[in-house]
Amino acid sequence: MLKTMRRIFQWCGSRRNRLYWGFLWSFLSAMFTAMPIIGAAYALNLMLEHQAGRRILTPVYSLYFLIFMVIMIMGRFLFSYLRAVFQDSVGHEVTAEERMRMGDILKRVSLGFFDRHSTGELVGAVTTDLSFVEMYAMNMLDTVIGGYISAFAMILCLGFYSWTAAVIAVIGVALSALSLRLMGYFSHKNAPVHQQAQNEIITASLEYIKGIPVVKAYGQEGASTANIRKAFRRHRSINVKIERQYVPCNCLHLIALKLASVAISGAAALMAAAGKMAVSEFLMMAIFSFVIFGQVEKVNNATHVLQVIGPTLDKLDKIKGTDFIDENGIDLVPDNFTIELKNVDFAYERRKVLDAVNFIVPQHTTTAIVGPSGSGKTTVCNLIARFYDADSGCVSIGGIDVKRMSCDSLLRNISMVFQNVYLFHDTVMNNIRFGKPDATIGEVEEAAKKARCHDFITALPQGYETMIGEGGSSLSGGEKQRISIARAMLKDAPIVILDEATASVDPENEHFVQAAISSLTQGKTILVIAHRMATIKSADQILVLDEGRIVQRGDHESLAAQEGVYRRFIEIRKQAEEWNI
Repeated sequence: MLKTMRRIFQWCGSRRNRLYWGFLWSFLSAMFTAMPIIGAAYALNLMLEHQAGRRILTPVYSLYFLIFMVIMIMGRFLFSYLRAVFQDSVGHEVTAEERMRMGDILKRVSLGFFDRHSTGELVGAVTTDLSFVEMYAMNMLDTVIGGYISAFAMILCLGFYSWTAAVIAVIGVALSALSLRLMGYFSHKNAPVHQQAQNEIITASLEYIKGIPVVKAYGQEGASTANIRKAFRRHRSINVKIERQYVPCNCLHLIALKLASVAISGAAALMAAAGKMAVSEFLMMAIFSFVIFGQVEKVNNATHVLQVIGPTLDKLDKIKGTDFIDENGIDLVPDNFTIELKNVDFAYERRKVLDAVNFIVPQHTTTAIVGPSGSGKTTVCNLIARFYDADSGCVSIGGIDVKRMSCDSLLRNISMVFQNVYLFHDTVMNNIRFGKPDATIGEVEEAAKKARCHDFITALPQGYETMIGEGGSSLSGGEKQRISIARAMLKDAPIVILDEATASVDPENEHFVQAAISSLTQGKTILVIAHRMATIKSADQILVLDEGRIVQRGDHESLAAQEGVYRRFIEIRKQAEEWNI
């Protein structure tokens, strides 16, 4: 528990000083809570002396006592308010910065990082896990430290009247702390298992939601719920196990404090009966025995939660400790935009995808890459954009190894249009403007016109301000493709990479997309992956990939005249495009 608390202090960074001030206000608030009890005992003693004739009380004493109580109550609420002002917002502020930091990290890591970590794990980290830390870290820190500060203040006040009662209180707190340590031991063991179960629930839920269309199409509702039911059952059984281990330790913790309260009252009663303590002081001790451990009793839940926060922080630190793909990259500007791959090898884990690949894409020319599925075409594009790093060999732009460049300086020169277009849940305007955030409305509309999507955008209910569904679900494939081309046009990068940009477009929209691509690629260095002859024929150079190697290269006419993969590819495409019913 102490280790986790230290980590929370470190997590707060420069804001930790506000936590220290908050604990000071907690101490003063506890003192102002204890003082009215002492004041009440003192007033009762004055009344008893007045009744015995040893002191004469006048109405002014009532006024003094009233003023004292009002000051104590106001002081208590003032310091409680100051504690809240200094401490309560720290978690929200730090978490907001952490989320932004996590976003920056995730955009700078290799795509291999996402292969090694499930979507559920990453989504859980930036949502559920950070929310958990945000909601509980500061509260639990205040509960534990504030609780013991409150008990310390009460014991301090108690010690002025009876060191015996103070010692009993200290023994009660010590025995309680031992049971909490045992509880922390079990919580520490169970926390990683609980974290894993939480990740499994998120992963299973995402998979279930994304797969609903397939489930409905194949009528496999029962099979689809198997994983999510298993994840829920596992989560339930782990929580039940944690509770069963938690209850005995919690009972020991509470029993220690309750027995200490009874012992304080008993000791005060014995001293009062022996004439060593006034009746008013005995009543004060009895009241103290009921309230002295009030805040410490709440530490039980905090102990368990803090042990769960520990593995959560471990998970977040693991993500934050990931190496950036451009860790040593610097901001470089190429003199030209010729792309070259020299003896490039690459493998996903143990599966080799590219083997000694060599080619050059001269500046202001178009190179098409064709080949069967799984031959490594998309991987080539990913290496050029440095979504991954080559295992060996060199990928360069303008003679500069991309590994020397920061991702920002590299991708500033590249526009990419993917086969599977992703549009954000935002307006059409902002989706196009994603290619150039500071673009004017006129620039956006001009890019849309060149991409042949202005007409259908203006026909939408709110035109350019129409909200697009998540992932672009409210638009057709061709419409999404043209918007993505408009986005690339607006960026106006000197290198354009087209990864099957027309593969999922219907024939009716294909000529619009082809016209948009022609506008996009004018005067650029182009690398295109395509299967449609209309896209390939006009390329200055065609590279044929097969099983990770370049097996043919040349223009359309020369390759079509040769026996090999490309000719077979042409024949297959011809048969596919000439089918009829």
